[in-house]
Parts: sequence; structure tokens; C-alpha cells
Amino acid sequence: MRDAQGRRIGYLRLSVTDRCNCRCAYCMPADGVPMLSHDDVCSFEELARITGACCELGVSKVRLTGGEPLVRRGLPGLVRMLRAVPGVRELAMTTNATLLAPVAAELRAAGLDRLNVSLDSLRPERYAAITRGARLDDALAGLRAAGDAGFTGTKVNCVLMGGVNDDEVADIAALARDQPVDVRFIELMPIGPAARWPRARFLPAEAVLEAVPELEPVASDDVGPARDGVAELFSAPGWVGRVGLIRPMSHRFCAGCTRIRVTADGRLKPCLHSADEVSLRGLAGEELRAALLAGIALKPAHHDMDGTHASDSARAMNEIGG
Repeated sequence: MRDAQGRRIGYLRLSVTDRCNCRCAYCMPADGVPMLSHDDVCSFEELARITGACCELGVSKVRLTGGEPLVRRGLPGLVRMLRAVPGVRELAMTTNATLLAPVAAELRAAGLDRLNVSLDSLRPERYAAITRGARLDDALAGLRAAGDAGFTGTKVNCVLMGGVNDDEVADIAALARDQPVDVRFIELMPIGPAARWPRARFLPAEAVLEAVPELEPVASDDVGPARDGVAELFSAPGWVGRVGLIRPMSHRFCAGCTRIRVTADGRLKPCLHSADEVSLRGLAGEELRAALLAGIALKPAHHDMDGTHASDSARAMNEIGG
């Protein structure tokens, strides 16, 4: 499955719900957004069928997203269904981890391979302000439970926000000093509510290297630091884990993008920042595969975000799955 630029598509980000128990400032307006009705959300069977068709066309990595996927009742059952889909080699999930502790072991037993945990502050009051009400202790308990359940390769994702959490960069990065995790700093993108934020909020990922000068590129066979997907990897002497920099704004990585997204209401988004969508609901067999291929053909060469142009997506992040 290749797009018009010849990129081989092998990564599906599958949203299981648009709902979330947080209201992160860069993701949703303070009063939230209209939520899908129960009938508009794909059933587990539909999600498994779409995943199967994607795998028939070359997808091998699947990531469950939301909203917050753990607000979807019975999620371990979906994990078991997707684990049984031929062609799924890696099954991961992105979560805020505040609901993770009670179900981490069950998710691991069901076949979930890996976790990405969103964590934008290590200060309880600031964490509550960014998420509009969530408890840092719950997120940290989820992170500990992931380790206890046997998850390895866990990644901690932090959105870099000038004047909000940039004074915590060294503290958050230090999680990788003492634990076998990758702490990844992601440049803020002008999408959803953040599209109207002042320019000072949008920091280049270079700010991380300035705040933690001991970080050095992880060696690779190519020019520049080693990579894990879209993240450039750094570490420091004596550190257990690594620090990743994800630069959607200052260093576009669109040329190597291998991912597609399916929203909770069953619409294929070939690019996070494109307004193009293709409905997959009600389709099966060759008709479903044809719709997927038609959507892939719409994948643009790159996004057009810059200092003046925001994302073209008509949906907020919680409605897409990031």
C-alpha cells in the first residue's frame, strides 16, 4: 500500500472513542466539544474488520488512540480481537494513564505490546490546570502499573509549551535518567484550540537541548541522531533511557510518514492536518479495500503549517486520535 509519493503505508492509528476524562488545553476547548452518539461510534467488530483490511494492504503496526481509549468500556476485549487479526505485528496504545492502573495487567495479558503515556507536567497543580482537573498521582500510578504488568519500551510524551511547561523540561527529561523509558518532547502544533494561541507558546524542540545540555545524539549509521519513528534520539552518560525530539513544525518529517488514521466514527484520515476524509463504515471486502486505497491516494506530500498557517483539519485532536 503506497501513496502518491511512493511512501509505504504500514502504521494505523485507530481511534476507539472521541471521549476523554481530561480536557487538555491544547486538545479541547474548556467546555469540551460535541461528542459522538453511541450509534455513530464504530463497534469493536467494525474496528477489527477495518484493521483486517488495512493489514491485508500492508499495515503491520496498530496504535489505539482516543480521546482517551480507556474510557471505552471493555477495551481489553478489543485488544484480544485485534491481537488475533492476521498481520498485526505490533499493537500499542496512547493513554493519559490516569485510568490505567486497574487494567494494566489485563491489557498486557490480552496482548497489548506497548504504551505511550501523555505527561505534560510533573507538578500536581500545573498538571491539573493543563488537563483541567486530572490528578498527577493517577497518571504516575498508571505509569508504575505499566512497569509492574510487564510493559517494556514505554514512552512518555510531553507537548512542549512556551510559558506553560518549558521550565520543567529538565525535570521531565530526567525520567529517562532513572527509568528505562523514552521521554519524547513534541512541538506544539496549531490545531484545534492551540491554533489561536500566541506564537510564544510554540517552541522549537531545540529548547530541550538547551535545557539539558548533557544530552548527546544517540549514534546511528546515518547522518544525524538515531531515530525511533519520527523521534530523533538523544541520551546522556549514565542515563537508563533516552530523550526523543519530535519536530512537526521546525523539521517536517512528512517525507517519511507511513501512517494513516481512522476516527472513532469510521472515517479514514490520510493526514492528521488534512481536511480530507473517506468513510469506511458499512463497507467490507473489496469495497472496503478500495475505499482505503482511495483514501491513501489523498495523502498529501506534506502539511502546510507554519508561523501563519494552522492545520487544515476540521476536527479537534480528541476527535482524530493525534
